[in-house]
Amino acid sequence: MRRILHCDMDSFFAAVHMRDEPALREVPLVIGGDPEGRGVVSTANYAARAYGIHSAQPAATARRLCPHAVFLRPEIERYRQESERIMAIFADFTDRVEPASLDEAWLDVTDHLGPDGSATTVARAIRERVRVETGLTVSIGVSATPLVAKIASDQDKPDGLTVVPPHRVLDFLAPLPVRRLHGVGPATERTLAELGITTVAELREQPLEALAAALGQFGATLHAFAHGHDDRPVGEEKRARKSLGVEDTFPRDLTDPAEQDRILAGMADHVAGQLDRRGLVARTVTLKARYPDFTTVTRRQTLERPTAEAATLGHWACILRTRTEAEARGVRLLGVTASGLEPAPDAEQLELFSA
Repeated sequence: MRRILHCDMDSFFAAVHMRDEPALREVPLVIGGDPEGRGVVSTANYAARAYGIHSAQPAATARRLCPHAVFLRPEIERYRQESERIMAIFADFTDRVEPASLDEAWLDVTDHLGPDGSATTVARAIRERVRVETGLTVSIGVSATPLVAKIASDQDKPDGLTVVPPHRVLDFLAPLPVRRLHGVGPATERTLAELGITTVAELREQPLEALAAALGQFGATLHAFAHGHDDRPVGEEKRARKSLGVEDTFPRDLTDPAEQDRILAGMADHVAGQLDRRGLVARTVTLKARYPDFTTVTRRQTLERPTAEAATLGHWACILRTRTEAEARGVRLLGVTASGLEPAPDAEQLELFSA
């Protein structure tokens, strides 16, 4: 039986500021975009959450809910450095660490349980190390699967520890809304609701055939999840990135095509930098555009030769823009993504290409 931990830092971005700036510790704090524009909330401290503020919420809504909240723009590089410290602590306990984002990771500690053979003891030691070395808190879920460990880590926040042993898994999952299961978004939740399924217990009672008919292959996955089964590996091998991209929502609608192209060129330059740092090239360029009425479209181009050059990525992004209604309707959001990633050829290979 595996022992899996899911470690989730508590309101991470906000917590970094509160640790370093004591004046922020007792006030509602929101990290995100401009509340006077179209920004969204990235995270909020627990004082702000008491007012109904949550991640992915429009920042303007957060301001209405709590006019006296302090709003700060994200400082990603600052958080990234802090994340590296935290992930290094995790790696001291096991070589099987799988980061899910800057502020959370799964750990497989099956072969690293220490003298008393207890994953709970390991979790307590991790929480203490994080607190002492970073001044931050982490909530941890402990169970036999990634699915249950992640759900458990959210049960007793902040600074919580929730252990779900195998004999308690079915009872633990049963009353939860189906949206708590990995991969269940609004569309899947609506489909399940149409079948009369709102809780994991109700999902568990459904025949596999009925779920497969409604949800295809994902129906079988959900059926397994409802029974507490999840054999996804943790940290066994680094999962390859499928794409790299960037997008931005603007404080006003952009109607000037020249301005749109300038922004796309800057985005292409950013994506090219991401590719270069990872030693990758891309075979496909995708443009994303969102019109003022929130209609979102994408256009993509597969290249004859994979590239990491900003000029090439930007060239195609601008061409793809002309295949939308961005000029006629204006845009509130633009994005550029590179996909079809593969290792970049070395210098000798490049010479052969150019010969």
